[in-house]
Amino acid sequence: MNVGIIGAGFAGLSAAYELTRQGYRVVVYEAAPQAGGLASGFQAPGWSWALERFYHHIFASDRAILELARSIGFEERVFFRSPVTAQWWNGRAYPIDGANPLEGALNVLRFPAVPLFDRLRFGLMVAYLKYGVRDWRPLETVTATEWTRAWMGPRVHEALIEPLLRGKFGPYADEVNMAWLWARFKARTFKLGYFVGGFQAFADALVEAVQAQGGEVHLGTPVTGVRPLSGGTGGWEVRLPDGAEVFDSVITTVPPSVMGRLVPELPGSYLERLLSLKSLGAVVLVVALKHRLTDGLYWVNLDKRQFPMLALVEHTNYIEPEHYGGDHLVYLGDYLPPDHPYFERSTEDLFAVYESALRHFNPDYSRDWVRDVWAFRARYAQPVVPVGYSRHIPPLRTPLPGLYFASMSQVYPWDRGTNFAVEIGQRVAQMVIRDTIGLLDGMSAVS
Repeated sequence: MNVGIIGAGFAGLSAAYELTRQGYRVVVYEAAPQAGGLASGFQAPGWSWALERFYHHIFASDRAILELARSIGFEERVFFRSPVTAQWWNGRAYPIDGANPLEGALNVLRFPAVPLFDRLRFGLMVAYLKYGVRDWRPLETVTATEWTRAWMGPRVHEALIEPLLRGKFGPYADEVNMAWLWARFKARTFKLGYFVGGFQAFADALVEAVQAQGGEVHLGTPVTGVRPLSGGTGGWEVRLPDGAEVFDSVITTVPPSVMGRLVPELPGSYLERLLSLKSLGAVVLVVALKHRLTDGLYWVNLDKRQFPMLALVEHTNYIEPEHYGGDHLVYLGDYLPPDHPYFERSTEDLFAVYESALRHFNPDYSRDWVRDVWAFRARYAQPVVPVGYSRHIPPLRTPLPGLYFASMSQVYPWDRGTNFAVEIGQRVAQMVIRDTIGLLDGMSAVS
C-alpha cells in the first residue's frame, strides 16, 4: 500500500513513522524548507542549537512524544527542568508554580491579587480538576467563564482566568468551554521538557527514522491539490507544481481551511464542518538581547488590557545562552484573528509595538541591548473550542475512501501541542492500517 502524507509537522511525521514500521510505502510532502511545522526552528550565526519560531516545551506527562523519542533512539537527548512561571500583577511578577506541588501551592497562596480565602478556593478547584475529574464531557456543556466564576469565584476569574482566556482567544474568550481549561490543568506538570539541539533536532531525527524505514520526505515541495482517481477504481492523485503522484491513501495534516481548498470533492456536510471550525493565528517576535531581561523568569503571563501581547518568555532562563552564542533570547507572543493587520506588518513595525513592554520587566533596558529581532507568523495556531465542540469535530476518516484528515482542531479536549500532534498522527496511521486490513480481508473473501 502506498500512502501520501501532506505535512511534515509532528502529526505527519509520526504517521509516516508508524506506517513505515509496518512496511507501507510512504511519501511525505512539506511546503516549508524544514520539517517540524509550528515546532520547527531556526539558527542564527554563532548558535549551536536551533530555536523554535514559536515557543515550545513538553510536559513530563506527554507520553506519546516521550515514547516516540525512545523508539527512535532520541530519549537521551530529552531533559526536564523546573523554570519559573509567573503572573504579572500590579507592576511585578509573582511565581505561580514551583518545582513540586507543595512549592506551587505556596506560591499560589502568596499571590496577592485576590484575598487569601479565594486563593485557597482556587487551589482546591485546580486540585479537583487535575485529580478528581475523570470525565471531561460534562464540562464542555458550560463555558470556562461561567464555571470559574461560579466555582473559583469572580475575583480569581478576573485576576487569573479572564486574562488567560482573553489573551488566548481574544473575541472568542467567553465562548470557550470548560473542558479546554480542564485539559490545561490536567496535562500540566511542574517540570518542563526540552530536546538537546531544540525541537528541530528532534524533527530532523524523526525524518531520518522515517527514511531509514524506507519512507521519503520531500521538503520545499508544496501540494497544489488532492483528487480521487477517475473511474471509481480507488486511489488518489497528489498534485505537485511539477507533476503528480498516485497513492492508495492520503493523509492530510494541513489547517482545515487549506484542506477545503486542496480537496474540493469533499461532500458538502463534511466541508461545512471543516469550514465552521474557528481558530486564531500566532504572531511571535524573538528578540536577541546582550543582557538578561528578567530576574530568572521563564514564562510571564500578561494581561492584554495592560500589555500588547499575551506572554513574555525568556527562553535563556530555561536553556543556557551559551547554546545561542551568548544571546539572551526573549519571545513576545500573541494569538490574533487570522485577518489581523499584524500578520502583514514588518518586523520593525511589530517591534515598535512590543518594545515598550520590555522596560516594564527591566528599567535598565535600552535599545542598544538589542542584537537582532525576528518575526514569525502563522495564521492557524490556536483552535477555538466553544460549548459542545466535540459534536462538531470532523472525523479523521473523511467520507471519501482512502482520504484522512488530522489537525490540531481534532486533538480536543487537549490543547494544541507537539505531544498531541504525535498522538493524532499515530491514531490516523492506525486507522489507515485497520482500513487496509479490512480491505484485504474483503478481497480475500471475494477471491
